[in-house]
Amino acid sequence: MGLYAESWLTELLVALSLVTVAVYMWFSQSYKYWQKKGVPYLEPQFPFGNIYKSFVGKQSMPMDVTDAYRQLKGKRFGGVYFFNRPSLLILDPDLIRTILVKDFWSFQDRGFKVDESDPLNKHLFLLGGNKWRRLRVKLSPTFTSGKMKMMFQTMVDCGRELANVLEEPASRGEVMEMREVGARYATDIIASVAFGIEVNCQRNPDEAFRQWGRKIFQNSLTRTIQSILNAVNPRMINPLDLELLKPKVSKYFRKMVSDTVAYREENNVARNDFMHLLIQLKNKGCVDSDKPGQQKEADEDDTIKNTESKESDLGLSIDDVAAQAFVFFLAGFETSSTTMSFALHELAHNPDIQTRLQEEIDTVLKQHNGQITYDAINSMQYLEKVVAETLRKYPPVVILNRENNVEYKIPDSDVVLDKLTPILIPVYGLQHDPDYFPDPERFDPERFSEEQKAQRHPYVYLPFGEGPRICIGMRFGLLQTKVGLTHILSKYNIEPCEKTVRNLSFVPRAFVLTPEGGIQLRLSKRNKM
Repeated sequence: MGLYAESWLTELLVALSLVTVAVYMWFSQSYKYWQKKGVPYLEPQFPFGNIYKSFVGKQSMPMDVTDAYRQLKGKRFGGVYFFNRPSLLILDPDLIRTILVKDFWSFQDRGFKVDESDPLNKHLFLLGGNKWRRLRVKLSPTFTSGKMKMMFQTMVDCGRELANVLEEPASRGEVMEMREVGARYATDIIASVAFGIEVNCQRNPDEAFRQWGRKIFQNSLTRTIQSILNAVNPRMINPLDLELLKPKVSKYFRKMVSDTVAYREENNVARNDFMHLLIQLKNKGCVDSDKPGQQKEADEDDTIKNTESKESDLGLSIDDVAAQAFVFFLAGFETSSTTMSFALHELAHNPDIQTRLQEEIDTVLKQHNGQITYDAINSMQYLEKVVAETLRKYPPVVILNRENNVEYKIPDSDVVLDKLTPILIPVYGLQHDPDYFPDPERFDPERFSEEQKAQRHPYVYLPFGEGPRICIGMRFGLLQTKVGLTHILSKYNIEPCEKTVRNLSFVPRAFVLTPEGGIQLRLSKRNKM
């Protein structure tokens, strides 16, 4: 028996050794890819490639990619590896513009592969090809300035509630976790605008909608495996039938949308919100114009052509409606709450900038009889600069992903990219490059004066992407952030406290740039003269 066990163990060790050698040889061959292409590249480290630090949790993904950007500085582009999968990092702003705009149709897809058996995954952010194109054409008219005005009052109401909720802790000088504060505010807005329900998470942080929202962003083994497979071989995801969303989470959001739509249709209910526009798309295949005879305002460059008009005229299914409401929640909730909290973090550490912004807010509100109106928010030029600088220093999405759908010769080079090569545009690296933004760790809203913007290449600042695939909800996210900041700063001062971390670190595997441990600040009521 002992000899048999020893023999079995020996065979197992030999088999494992052979597998290890085979995997190592496979990776070693993969690691010659960029050398054969004649592309400058960074030496990979088996088996992680060039993402070792973020994968093992030593630093965040933006820092790994930013490290690669700095090591390849001076090149127009360079090769890196995610495990054994070759990816091309684009450094030259002119080449970035070519990929995002001029040759967009060769790079229209993000390259993410997900399980499409869950209807909530079929939303604008993840879709590619003609599916994305047709949906983008349908949804673009829902994000015009006219539609933003239509939803603006909901933001103001939630912002007023935000200021009221903060009054008691501010009067006691309490320390607040500002990312959680921003998350509750954003959740209230999006629950109302996208799902047509009132949840009041600001008063009731444990409300069911907020709890289900938290579940979406919880890390899980499945999510980790999916991230690895997306890096190594995205085509393995569907055959393994991995779920991006937990079934109960998907069921909850789909039922909520189905119930809301059924109630509104049965009772002829119309509200000024995104859900109303989605119901129009479901029933008519289009949304009503902001004004009679008005052409759609979104995508004014007319880059996106509706080449399949018959299919485009078809309405959305109820699952399509749920998917778009769901991604509206994902994008608007996380990006706005983090941007608000990052802005407050910098304002707390730069009291002169905070004072100047409060003076602008006071002046503009006085001109509008103390009311926070759509025109008032859009006339706050310094607030615009503060938010822009926040997005420069802390871009929510730190890397833009693209994938070429055809073999592509890089302009002014001999390099030909194979079809389906992952393309990485290092937003965080570009926006922290001292050649474009001197002293990049300093928070300086004047970087976004008209004079300074005119001196910079426009494609080194990309917090929302650019080109036809620019974030469709950009206007909504900016407006939501500005309204929240205006309500807070018109009534309160923001200060650091003993729990405040000056130089933030970020959660390693979070999709959106997320501060480790949150943002702890103290609020106090303003004494206006």
